[in-house]
Amino acid sequence: MTHPSNATDRHDRYDATTTLVVVDVQNDFADPAGGLYVPGGDAVVPLINEQIGAARAAGATVVFTQDWHPPETPHFAKDGGTWPVHCVAGTWGAEFHPDLEVPDTAPVVRKGVDGGDGYSGFSVQDPVSGERSSTELGRLLTEAGTQRVVVTGLAGDVCVKETALDARRLGYDVVLPLRTTRMVELAPGDGERAIQQVRDAGVEVVEG
Repeated sequence: MTHPSNATDRHDRYDATTTLVVVDVQNDFADPAGGLYVPGGDAVVPLINEQIGAARAAGATVVFTQDWHPPETPHFAKDGGTWPVHCVAGTWGAEFHPDLEVPDTAPVVRKGVDGGDGYSGFSVQDPVSGERSSTELGRLLTEAGTQRVVVTGLAGDVCVKETALDARRLGYDVVLPLRTTRMVELAPGDGERAIQQVRDAGVEVVEG
């Protein structure tokens, strides 16, 4: 008998009405030499590849998001923000992890391009004014006829969480497989708080 939490059972969630959103699996997050390495981020790359393969085999849509910051932005601590410099446009750190299997035809949604806080794949927020604007992700899901969204990638307590929450706000059924993400934990306990927050919003958090 197959255990209900194994990869095969998770994979059969995919169908033509499902979109897998792969969040920010970039060198600065997923490589130990990266500017904002998420501990264990490199270990989830093959697990995410399993999800990508299963989604494509089932006819699901796969979309990738990518932090793509200018060299100077209020998002960075050196410019008055929160985070160390990471994913500067055109640099090694902003590139997808080399082991990530990104199909040539898959759409890539870049966020933070204008210096905003690109936490969610769906929206960008001006770090000074707080004004929010939408990315193209919502349009891509609408055009694909998406009903369910599976969110994976890095980091679980920041961009994965915010993407999952926005997907719920937009009315999608949302699944977050914990085994395919890792937490950066800027503050201790951020990971647990993020998991509880998405659960409270109605996200299906898959353990294991």
